[in-house]
Amino acid sequence: MEPEVIVRPRSNLPSYVVVLAFAAMAQPAHADSPWVPTGAFFQAGVGENAESATAGLSWRWGRQWALGSGVISGSWAAAISGWQYRASDGMGDSHLWQLSLTPIVRYTPAGGSSPWFIEGGIGATYTDKIYVTEGKAFSTRFNFGDQIAIGVVFGPQREYEVSLRYEHFSNAGIKRPNPGENFVQLRLAVPLR
Repeated sequence: MEPEVIVRPRSNLPSYVVVLAFAAMAQPAHADSPWVPTGAFFQAGVGENAESATAGLSWRWGRQWALGSGVISGSWAAAISGWQYRASDGMGDSHLWQLSLTPIVRYTPAGGSSPWFIEGGIGATYTDKIYVTEGKAFSTRFNFGDQIAIGVVFGPQREYEVSLRYEHFSNAGIKRPNPGENFVQLRLAVPLR
């Protein structure tokens, strides 16, 4: 007797995240309310055991500070991500949804006139289920998300940006096990106002 083969359909997760990104960019560009986002971003990447796609919105802070020969600025980023990974039972792919809210601090050299920047942030994340793969298992749905990035702005008014990001998710030892998951992500950001 041959073993039963179970075929599970691939997730449409990346398609859903792309639709969310376009919906986010449809915000009215003329609104000056602090609650209306100033930018939208889409990013995709790979981790040690998963792939991810993210759509998010950002809100620029209203202030900047001089630091040495550069400028410090910041923003809030809210995002929804989808992770796709090999299920813990080894029988195909699984996925989860992740919500995140992160304050991000950016340093721009040359008094803020350089097209290059570096940024980092630590925020809170929550997933719709606990992340469990063949090789690792989280113990909580709440985790922290740490990120560091290098990027460049471009376009006629330097309104677009692309960045390469390293992101780490774990619960900071709140509960064991706490193996964490690391991702390398590529982000494209566009202005909304």
